[in-house]
Amino acid sequence: MPRGIPNARRDETGMKFTTFHVPLATNPKHMTSYYLKSETQTQWARNAAKRNKSQNEETSAAPEQRRGSQVLVIHPGSRFLRIGKASDVTPVSVHNIVARKCKTSVPKPSHVERISRPRFGRRGAPSDGKNLDDPFDAKVSTIVTALRDRMKFYKLRITPNATSIASTFNEQFQPEIIAEHNDPFRIEWIRQSDEHTIVGETAHQIADPQQSGYLIRQPILGTSFNTRDYPSIQAILSDLEVVIETTLKEKFNINRADYANYSIVLVIPDFYDRSYVRELVNLLLMTMGFKQLCAQQESLAATYGAGISNACVVNIGATTTNIACVDEGLVISDTRMSLNMGGDDITEFLYVLLGRIHFPYRDCDLACSYDWNVMEDLKTRLCTLLEGDVALNLYDFAVRRPDRPTEKYGLRAYDEMILAPMCLFEPRVIEFNRKRAGLRPYSSDVTDEIIEHQGDHVTNAMMISTQHLMALAAPPDGMETPLKTATAPPSGSNTPKAEPEGRNAVDEMVALSVDGGDAAEGEDTKPTTGRASTSKTQQNPQPLQYPGGLSIDVCFEASKLPLDVAIFNSTRAAGGDEKIRKYLQAVLVIGGTARISGMAPALESRLQAIATPLVPNMEKVQIIPPPKDVDHRVLVWKGAAVLGKMDGVSELWITPRDWDLLGMRGLKERCFYL
Repeated sequence: MPRGIPNARRDETGMKFTTFHVPLATNPKHMTSYYLKSETQTQWARNAAKRNKSQNEETSAAPEQRRGSQVLVIHPGSRFLRIGKASDVTPVSVHNIVARKCKTSVPKPSHVERISRPRFGRRGAPSDGKNLDDPFDAKVSTIVTALRDRMKFYKLRITPNATSIASTFNEQFQPEIIAEHNDPFRIEWIRQSDEHTIVGETAHQIADPQQSGYLIRQPILGTSFNTRDYPSIQAILSDLEVVIETTLKEKFNINRADYANYSIVLVIPDFYDRSYVRELVNLLLMTMGFKQLCAQQESLAATYGAGISNACVVNIGATTTNIACVDEGLVISDTRMSLNMGGDDITEFLYVLLGRIHFPYRDCDLACSYDWNVMEDLKTRLCTLLEGDVALNLYDFAVRRPDRPTEKYGLRAYDEMILAPMCLFEPRVIEFNRKRAGLRPYSSDVTDEIIEHQGDHVTNAMMISTQHLMALAAPPDGMETPLKTATAPPSGSNTPKAEPEGRNAVDEMVALSVDGGDAAEGEDTKPTTGRASTSKTQQNPQPLQYPGGLSIDVCFEASKLPLDVAIFNSTRAAGGDEKIRKYLQAVLVIGGTARISGMAPALESRLQAIATPLVPNMEKVQIIPPPKDVDHRVLVWKGAAVLGKMDGVSELWITPRDWDLLGMRGLKERCFYL
């Protein structure tokens, strides 16, 4: 008889009715035991204790080093990848593109048009914006009207016939040839190279990628991977690995054999995809072999960099704009919004507007990297959101092309330099459907214990922003209609009035959205009152089923919102008028597009016009500037570097062993927002 089982009582009757063994009563000692019932007894805690012990031993034995010198901070983005040691003052910004040698023929570079184009007349024909039969002119006239209203409010003079004057000057202008020895910024073009891979800005110096056999791609697009240009996730991760490895070797003299000595602070978007995070972490820990990793959200890192604990963070990047409210070191998940517009839309809109006034550089092609850089330079130097800067000014710019001398052009423009960035507040001209065309969802064969549902991407701020569209579509069976929508100003919201006309009560609701430029040609696209419009797909009496069981695609429709309305709806999702006042008085605008002149006052006046009639006791909206001498573009990186030097980060590390054992569940233990 096995040990520990008492002798069964002998059956004296000799009769047994069953062979089933009746279990004994529960041992009280087992019921009061603490075995595997405390966190300290888990495999995770034991690994962490061993790791801390080994780190303390290494620290005591290693020579004195500057804090953060063994921590690398990586912030990937669409245009740039910023990387550096946590002990550095500024990061190294590398163009996040890779040129690979191809054995097959390379297709001609193409450009996805993000902005509507004029239907009538060829490009370069002057237009006064009054041809309302052209949908593009109708959309532009809406932006022009908003600009004129603001100029009248500030009592600024409007120059008559400015468009005709600028067009006449630009049409007759002839460029000036600059000799090579007089051009201090001349480019050393690459015509032939034996390098299999070219990374960063050097890839832009390839004279003719198609003839040289180089395929140039960017692995990151917006807040996720660029699935439009890549055939597989493995190809994307391979290019990302090349960018990181090349940068560490050339800029920091860190070889692959040294990766095991460095920890990584990875900055991820606020509105992230778990698959995106999983692939990045797996790349850094398992493929590249770094020592340990900590993931941090962009908005939280921005507050660390700005030295504040509560803010509404607005990150205007190249392709997307992310909004989220941070409360005492925590990103409020329901306030997250992602707008499908950014600095690249301003660049392309500027190109279209200048084409209407006979842009003197008539061979400009945005598919060519050097021509795109010309428009980027014009946007960076000349674009403004200050109405007082609107004048018939003369500008100059240089064009550098391979196999041709540098040409210097002159340009006269009137309001084009302010209309271009105003597309963030009047996004009717943006073609949102085209921007997401070709993008495909990606999947992995790895199954995590954390199951991600498509409905997880729908936040309360997005529901607030699209409530008026849900009212037009029949709700799914068994699903209740969400609560009240976000409030928004009437059509005069762009004018900095203290009290919009016709508003005398906070509970007067106007749901706002935009057409987004998705109307088909020939359809009536006259602007609707209050910048409100309905999507054609939402008027279908039998709507489709979208992620989350909703009657509309909430994420896509919310991504079309004007910037000021989206910020207000994000603060509403935080809950209550007190929260709205709290976050509107601490709006932190970051990203490269935030450097446009007049961005802060333009955003303040528009938010003030929305909030004053709708929020009781609303004081002045305040845009918080970044700390002195800190660039808007690197504020997130600097905040992540601050985290990498803190003592508390020791509780956030995840090692390759932990990742191999627990996967995303292990990362969730350290990053509770996942």
